[in-house]
Amino acid sequence: MFTINILFVITFCIRLYTLSISIRNEKNLIAKGAIQYGKTNSILLSIAHIVFYFCAIIEANIRHATITTLSLAGLVILFFAIVMLFVVINQLKDIWTVKLYILPEHKINDSFLFKYIRHPNYFLNIIPELIGLSLLCHAQTTACYGLPIYAILLFIRIRQEEQVMAPLRI
Repeated sequence: MFTINILFVITFCIRLYTLSISIRNEKNLIAKGAIQYGKTNSILLSIAHIVFYFCAIIEANIRHATITTLSLAGLVILFFAIVMLFVVINQLKDIWTVKLYILPEHKINDSFLFKYIRHPNYFLNIIPELIGLSLLCHAQTTACYGLPIYAILLFIRIRQEEQVMAPLRI
């Protein structure tokens, strides 16, 4: 149980660090005239992410979860997700945020990752992150209820991104 709690704290701290990157980038984007889209959905996604994290660790502690093959598989998936998060941040650089901002002269990222994988932050980071965390924590109930709710919010976010970026792809 102790090991899962420590791994959770490490993961949560990494996420707090990436949030600090997002906040810094957001301030710079606003200063450059960027417009935020999907504000309500961004708030709901943030809440869902935090609630998912804490429900997973609470469930782990209630279940007295220990490291098993399942939790190790979750840790591998979680590690992959975190690596991909930093790859995405590196690719997007100063325009990466957890919110949806578009600059007046916004350029579409055409790197290999973004050219061949639509929405890599969601499909290579967030979804694997939540699956990995729930497996690590043996949080079946959290996954059962949390993943569908998060999927709906993520679907809305992807539609919003597609709508605001469509004119930029021409």
